Amino acid sequence: MKKIIVPVDFSEYSEKALQTAVFFAKETNAEIVVVHMLELSNAVLSQSESYIQQEMVFYLELTEKKLTEFLKKEYLSGVKVTPIIKHFKIFSEIDLLAREEKADLIIMGSKGVSGLKEMFIGSNTEKVIRYAHVPVLVVKEKPITEKIEKVLFACDFSDDDVKPYMQAKTFFNDIEKEVELIYVSTPTSKFKSTKELEERMERFFKQTNESPEEGMKKVKIVSDYSVERGVFYYADKIDVDVLVVASHGRKGVAHFFEGSISEDIANHSKLPVMSFKI
Repeated sequence: MKKIIVPVDFSEYSEKALQTAVFFAKETNAEIVVVHMLELSNAVLSQSESYIQQEMVFYLELTEKKLTEFLKKEYLSGVKVTPIIKHFKIFSEIDLLAREEKADLIIMGSKGVSGLKEMFIGSNTEKVIRYAHVPVLVVKEKPITEKIEKVLFACDFSDDDVKPYMQAKTFFNDIEKEVELIYVSTPTSKFKSTKELEERMERFFKQTNESPEEGMKKVKIVSDYSVERGVFYYADKIDVDVLVVASHGRKGVAHFFEGSISEDIANHSKLPVMSFKI
């Protein structure tokens, strides 16, 4: 890993993301690119051209000063940090920066959302997960600052999960951590018998070039009323450090009607959640 992007808004949540980025940067000798999104209001943009330029310079200098102060952290010592200010309007544009910088990972702090706000607006975290072509790590209550012991991949052993799982294995192998897997059996139309699930897992591990017998030893099967509840229950039971999910990156109407288990987990989990694009 060479570059990590961390969007910041000077909140406590973005500080947790920055602390986590430092952990990964020190583990992999990566550079951290800290980006603040400076969005000018419509009131400013409706002024004359000369006035706009004066206002832009004022806000840019103010933001530069604030970002410089924000990055005066003792824990950043010994880590290469590059600050960037972008005039982005929507969080999907973070992916453009990730492509420009050839970044390997995006780390975001988030407090999550719920209820009507989640249904009609969604969170900035959701938007980044939906559009990003690189893994996104969402940090909530507790930053990762010392070590990672347990990594849990929520999986249904479909063909879609093969690539994200292999990417997750490669990512965590770099810091010498094994990825465990969890399958949640729910009382829905997609319920599978033990035989059907075993056949599905065997096919899955063959595609990942692993021995099905060895692969299945890393799998925990739990039963619950929803995948989200089952994942959170087991993660809490074994004290997981990072949850990993595969993201479909649904957009627009398809996303609204079908939803996304991965994004729900990222929004509602208290644990750090890393998503890999299908």
